[in-house]
Amino acid sequence: MTLRMSMFAIHVSGLSSLLNVFYQIDWGRRRLRGVALAAVAVVLSGCVQSLDDLGVASHDIPPKLLASMRAKGMKPESPILVRIFKMESELEVWKVDGSGSYALLKTYPMCRWSGKLGPKTKTGDRQAPEGFYSVSTGGLNPKSQFYLSFNLGYPNRLETALGYSGEALMVHGACSSSGCFALTDQGVGEIYAVVETALKRGQQAFQVQAYPFRMTPQNLAAHRDDLNFAFWRNLKEGYDIFEVRRHEPRVAACGRKYVFDAEFKDGDPGDPLAACPERIDQSDPAVVAKSSADDRKYQELAAKSFTPLAYQDGGMHPSFRALLKQNGDVKLAKKVSVIKYPISRPVAALANPFDGRE
Repeated sequence: MTLRMSMFAIHVSGLSSLLNVFYQIDWGRRRLRGVALAAVAVVLSGCVQSLDDLGVASHDIPPKLLASMRAKGMKPESPILVRIFKMESELEVWKVDGSGSYALLKTYPMCRWSGKLGPKTKTGDRQAPEGFYSVSTGGLNPKSQFYLSFNLGYPNRLETALGYSGEALMVHGACSSSGCFALTDQGVGEIYAVVETALKRGQQAFQVQAYPFRMTPQNLAAHRDDLNFAFWRNLKEGYDIFEVRRHEPRVAACGRKYVFDAEFKDGDPGDPLAACPERIDQSDPAVVAKSSADDRKYQELAAKSFTPLAYQDGGMHPSFRALLKQNGDVKLAKKVSVIKYPISRPVAALANPFDGRE
């Protein structure tokens, strides 16, 4: 695979930093937003620049990625964890390194996700899920109509208790989504190979954390008026634990929300909708310090004006949006999928959510 992703994490880091700077500026100033987008385009210029950069899909871990694992003290069989960010259209693969903690292996640009920011709640809403999921070998589908895929396991225990509906919510190939997270065949082939190796060599299941965006004070302040804000603050609790401790947060559910790394006096709660029982665990000072610092920053930013993002129907990583604009949906579909599956709603994919309007 020749996606030139060896420098992708560097570019993504620069991209995230740039966006966070601009989020702190008055969101109502369209001129500054235009400057931000121009800067993003420069950062992405070293990413997927042409259709030829996409390479060929394969069901094997490529030598370059194996070399990256070795350099980072990881083994192919080391446990993995996946994080997904809708707004940034990125999927991260993390693996346990020689220190016993998770470290970032690689970040992949997502070609398509559908719906808007917010959780999936019912069949047919086109929403891609947000939450914490566990994927075992039974969730892998090597014969997917979208090249390769794995099932997130939506609805999870909490979502089922809340009455949410839907099925077959996947991470898969092709650039088409009606509630799934779609990568290119090249990208999902690589991810699937890493996932499958870890599961077949000892990991019982891997955790998937799906977020609306990177859970920064800037992003939360920008979306503070959203109806899903309380839910997102709950997701951030698990996000913060992983950011600080670099271990997979233990997930339970009670009080109609997720509870992370909790020890209860009488064992885990049986009803996700009932009040949480007494906890006997102690808070991690480092996690508390991060959360408190983020809250202070959030309060500073909450007074600023902003224009909400306007998704017509989901998003697409800027590098793929550029390819779609340059080449059209037919040519792009031929390169990202061996079955040439059509790009879902290409007009909506081209719509720039940072415009603040459709």
